[in-house]
Amino acid sequence: MSNIYPVVQPSTHPATPSDVPKLSKLEPNSARDHHTFKVYKPSSIASPAPSLPLPDEYFDPTAADLKAAQSTLAARTQALVNAPLELRSVREAREQVKRDRWPNTTIRIRFTDRTQLERTFPSTDKIRSVYAFVRNSLREDVKPIKFILYQSPPKRDLKVSDPQVRDLDLAQLQLAPSSVLLLRFEDESLNGSHVPAPLLPDLLAQAVDLPAPPNFDSSLPSGPEKSSVSVSSPTSSSIEKKIPKWLKMGLKKTK
Repeated sequence: MSNIYPVVQPSTHPATPSDVPKLSKLEPNSARDHHTFKVYKPSSIASPAPSLPLPDEYFDPTAADLKAAQSTLAARTQALVNAPLELRSVREAREQVKRDRWPNTTIRIRFTDRTQLERTFPSTDKIRSVYAFVRNSLREDVKPIKFILYQSPPKRDLKVSDPQVRDLDLAQLQLAPSSVLLLRFEDESLNGSHVPAPLLPDLLAQAVDLPAPPNFDSSLPSGPEKSSVSVSSPTSSSIEKKIPKWLKMGLKKTK
């Protein structure tokens, strides 16, 4: 019986580099990322003056503070005890709810000179996507230098070499819907606050001022406003309307 399906013969020549599909680089100046990344200049807002030192009594916990701390510790302990008993389907369903609520995650990278690089990623991306974007945003002479993205406070390194980090997506890393990550180079000469961010010149040319934080004091009234509702003084006609009929009849008889 003859085979009615055509037989595909394997290729006799080896695959060349042009035949292998390549992953497109996350170049910040490409059309793909033109609307997804932003560069903010170092903030010129002066840091607030340090406050007066607090007395030692301020740090003594009250009974309410101890009770709240005990409740929080008990809740965390209970969650850790019940974590192994939680069904995998229940855990995956809870994580899916988070992904549906925040499908995208905005990551802002802050350099030591307070220049900030921002881009929005799918929440299902891994941390290596953030590293690749930052790497391709650096100058050519800085790209070979290793760096670490981390959060602070409390300090939390997000290393690609850490299996507890690289195997989780941005939502599982608790970075959704938005997070600020700090950057630290292995070369300490690039970590000074006086060192400009080693970004590509094309990116620095597109840097804009960081939006000023909202001033909530300006929305408050300058002084107590008078009520627009005027309270009218009682007149003789209004008092007369409130007098019962039987009292009116008595007053007429006495006249």
